[in-house]
Amino acid sequence: MGRIWLLSGAVLGFLFVTLGAFGAHALEKWLSLHQMEIISTANQYLGYHALALLILGLWSEKHGKKSQLTGLAFLAGIILFSGSLYVYILADLRWAAMITPLGGLSFLIGWGSFAYGVWGNKGKTI
Repeated sequence: MGRIWLLSGAVLGFLFVTLGAFGAHALEKWLSLHQMEIISTANQYLGYHALALLILGLWSEKHGKKSQLTGLAFLAGIILFSGSLYVYILADLRWAAMITPLGGLSFLIGWGSFAYGVWGNKGKTI
């Protein structure tokens, strides 16, 4: 599983930089400050969890069986949290913002799962 999480983290890291540059240079002309803050939050959480997937990929090389829930939860969180905020602002679909808390819940499940996996491997880190 490590390779999948590393690849996912790398692709999402690429997307993080691309969307950050796009937001900073192209969107500021059309969006309000409040909307830019929402896009920035979506991108920030995308970046955090792309990095988390890279870390998970390294960790799961030794502990792969315990990484599936964590990785899937992080991916779901990125899609539901960041994705819903991008859709809310860029497509002007207010209902999309109601999905955002499900992404936050997915992130919490991912972090909890990761902590549980690490705790269960006492004495064995990376």
